[in-house]
Amino acid sequence: MNAQIREYLGNREFYKNIAKIAIPISLQQLITVGINLMDTIMLSSMGDAQLSASSLAGQFINLFQICCMGIGMGASVLTARFWGMGDLPALRKSVTIMLRFCAAFSAVFMVVTAAAPQWIMLLYTKDPELIAYGDVYLRYMVPTYLCMSLSLTCTIVLRSVGEARVPLIVSILAFFVNVFCNWVFIFGMLGAPRMEIAGAALGTLIARIFELVFICGYFFCLDRKITYRFRHLRMKCRDLMGEYFRISIPVLISDSLLALGNNTVAMVMGHIGKAFVAANSVTMVVQQLSSVLTQGVANASGILTGHTMGRGEYEKAQKQGYTFLGLGFLIGCFAACVILLLKDVVIGYYQVSQEARDIAQELMLAISFIVVFQSMNSILTKGVLRAGGDTKFLMAGDILFLWVASIPLGALAGLVLHFSPFWIYTLLKIDQIIKCVWCFFRLRSRKWMKKINAPQEKAAAKAAEGTRS
Repeated sequence: MNAQIREYLGNREFYKNIAKIAIPISLQQLITVGINLMDTIMLSSMGDAQLSASSLAGQFINLFQICCMGIGMGASVLTARFWGMGDLPALRKSVTIMLRFCAAFSAVFMVVTAAAPQWIMLLYTKDPELIAYGDVYLRYMVPTYLCMSLSLTCTIVLRSVGEARVPLIVSILAFFVNVFCNWVFIFGMLGAPRMEIAGAALGTLIARIFELVFICGYFFCLDRKITYRFRHLRMKCRDLMGEYFRISIPVLISDSLLALGNNTVAMVMGHIGKAFVAANSVTMVVQQLSSVLTQGVANASGILTGHTMGRGEYEKAQKQGYTFLGLGFLIGCFAACVILLLKDVVIGYYQVSQEARDIAQELMLAISFIVVFQSMNSILTKGVLRAGGDTKFLMAGDILFLWVASIPLGALAGLVLHFSPFWIYTLLKIDQIIKCVWCFFRLRSRKWMKKINAPQEKAAAKAAEGTRS
C-alpha cells in the first residue's frame, strides 16, 4: 500500500524535472506580470480614463495572444511527443506548419486593427473618452502582432523540449527595456515628448521587437536541440497536416473561445462603468500573479506527460496526472492565501478613485475563492489532458461551460440584476469550478490518453498493409 501511495506522490527525480521546467516558465510569467504592473501603475497617475482605455484595448491584444498560445500549445502537444519518440524530422514539420499558420493569423489581426481601432473599442465601451484613448493605443500595437506571434510560439516549442532558460533571460531583459521606455515616453523624460497612453504603447512595441530579435535569433540560428533553421520553412509537411490539425485545431478553438470569453467578460465590465473597469485593471495584475506558478506547473505537466507518453509509458502518465492534480490544489490554496494577505497593499499602489478601490476589494475576495479551482483546472486542461491528445473533449468543455454558464450568468448578474462585484466576478468565472469537476472524472476514466502517429509510423503501416495484400 505504501509503495502504491509513493507511486502517486512521485519521486525526487520527478519533482526535479517539474522544477527544471516550471521555475523558468513561472519566472518568465512573473516578469510578464511585472511589465503589466509597471504599465498600470505608471498610467494610473494619468487618471481612470487612460488606465481603463489601455486595459480594454489590451483585452483585444490578449485575444490575439491567447489564440497564438493556442497555436503554439497545439503544436507543443506534437513536439513534446515527437521529442519523446526521438523523431526530429516530424518535430520540425510540426514547427513549420505552426509558423506558417502564425504568419497568416497575424496578418488578419494587423489588418483589422489598422483599419478599425475605434470599432474594436466600441465592442468594450460606449464612452467617447475611452474610445479615443484606446484608438491611440491600438494604432501603436499593429506591428506587435507579428512580433508576439513568432516569439511566443517559438518560446512554447523551445519549452516543449526542455529549453526554458533562454526565453527566461530574454524576458528579463525585455522587462527592463519596457520599463525604461515607458518611463521615457509616458512622462517625457530625457528630452522625449510626453506621450502618456501613447508612450505606454510605444514602450510595449519596443519591448516586443526586442523579444522577437533575440528569441527568433536563438531559435533559427543557435538552438542545438531542435536545430530548426530558415531552410526548414520550405519543408513539405503534407504527410503531417492531418495529424497536426486533428490535435491543434481543437486547442486553437478552445483557447480562442477562452479568449473571446475573457473579452466578453471585459465587455460586461466595460458596460457596468468606468470605476468597475479601473478596479478590474487593478486586480488584473493580481489575477495574473496568482496564476504564475500554476502556469509553470501546467506547462511542466504537459511537457512531462508528452515525453512520458512518447516513450509509451501510459500507466506512469496516468499516475502522474493525479500527482499534478494534487499539486494544483496546493498551489491554488497558496495563491488564495497570498491574495488575501496582499490585497490591501496592491490596491494602495494605484491612484484610482475611492469607488474603484471599494470594487477592487470585493473583486480580490472573489479571485481568492476562484483561484483554487482555476489552479486545478488549468493544470489538467492546459497540461495533462491536452498532452494526452484529448483536445476535442477539452474544446467541448470550453464551449459548453463558458458560453452556457459563465457569460450568461455573469451578464445577468452585472447588467440586469446589478449584484455586488463579488458575485458578478464569481459568476463570470463559474466555468472554472464546473470544469475542475468535469476534468477530474475525465482523468479518472483514462479516456484522455490518445495515440499520435508520426509520419514514419504511417508509412510503415501502409507498407505492412501492402505486404499483407
